Amino acid sequence: MDASDLRIALVSGNYNYVRDGANQALNRLVGYLLRQGAHVRAYSPTVEKPAFPPTGDLVSLPSFALPGRDEYRLPLGLPLRVRRDLAGFAPNIVHIASPDISAHRAVSWARRRDIPAIASVHTRFETYLSYYHLEPLEPTVRAILRRLYRRCDALLVPAQSTAAVLRAQRMNRNIAMWARGVDREQFHPGRRDVGWRRSLGIADDELVVVFLGRVVMEKALDVFADTIDELSRRGLPHKALVIGEGPARPWFQERLPQAHFTGQLTGELLARALASGDVLLNPSVTEAFGNVTLEAMACALPVVAAEATGATNLVRDGETGMLVEPGDIAAFADAIAAYAADPALRAGHGRAGRAYAETQDWDRINATVVDTYRRAIERRERLRRMKA
Repeated sequence: MDASDLRIALVSGNYNYVRDGANQALNRLVGYLLRQGAHVRAYSPTVEKPAFPPTGDLVSLPSFALPGRDEYRLPLGLPLRVRRDLAGFAPNIVHIASPDISAHRAVSWARRRDIPAIASVHTRFETYLSYYHLEPLEPTVRAILRRLYRRCDALLVPAQSTAAVLRAQRMNRNIAMWARGVDREQFHPGRRDVGWRRSLGIADDELVVVFLGRVVMEKALDVFADTIDELSRRGLPHKALVIGEGPARPWFQERLPQAHFTGQLTGELLARALASGDVLLNPSVTEAFGNVTLEAMACALPVVAAEATGATNLVRDGETGMLVEPGDIAAFADAIAAYAADPALRAGHGRAGRAYAETQDWDRINATVVDTYRRAIERRERLRRMKA
């Protein structure tokens, strides 16, 4: 089967209306698929002013704003007009990218027509609950996820660490890797700008500790802030640089009044800000991969991260960064202090991270998704022949 034989219906809760690592990976995948001659149609909620233009065809799903997080929208299934569009498009594979109502309906639609369905896992949704004091719901959420994922022909996950968790949770037996690449032309050490740092009032002897990502509580903003406080108590010259935007920004700014907040940056401005830091601190435990970690490594920044999915597949402890027990403030501060005290260590880990990032080519990575599509379609065809 050639890539040009593929007809992929991609169903996602967020394709382009809010910028995040997951939907940027999806758009990059669709771009790759279209270049290979595949046919793709995305189905997702839409808004009047999306964060960026969609790649390929996009069909709007009905949705409503999530209470308390109105920047995100929850799709409301597949109404008749969407089902008619799906039927007219005639996909030979359905790819779901978020475990919402529309994804459940899309898998049911595919199963009724004996079309294979693939799910890509982009984040650990069940881990979000603790940040909203909803821990008792975790078994229920996990059961709902298991029901959805076990109805799929395969799961695509970005890291072996994530695959291990999903296997332990009995989500699916067929799990394939879809890692993440990095744009090495955008993210590289040459983007570092000492003049820009100085324009922010950062002294040359101050260590710039970077937060990069959506400014939401589930990114462990409290741990980041507590670590910065601990560095201050130790008298270590430093500056916190927060790159990103999100609903928790007012809380974060109040918590870290001395930090510099850039807001949402893209393109060369994002690369300049990141490369102008000295170390990335990523205390989050909710990522399935951690795109920001790889982007920092491409800029030759060492990474101090929580030892969790999203980091353990990228950060080699003591080689490209340091892994810390989640929530251990003193240990996070110790790791950052070690880099502050030893510039050679910091540079060495940064170079090693850069070398690893050089191996992460997007086209090679996205080609593995095409292989997963083919295997799912061919397996379904074999089963049909056996039943005939």
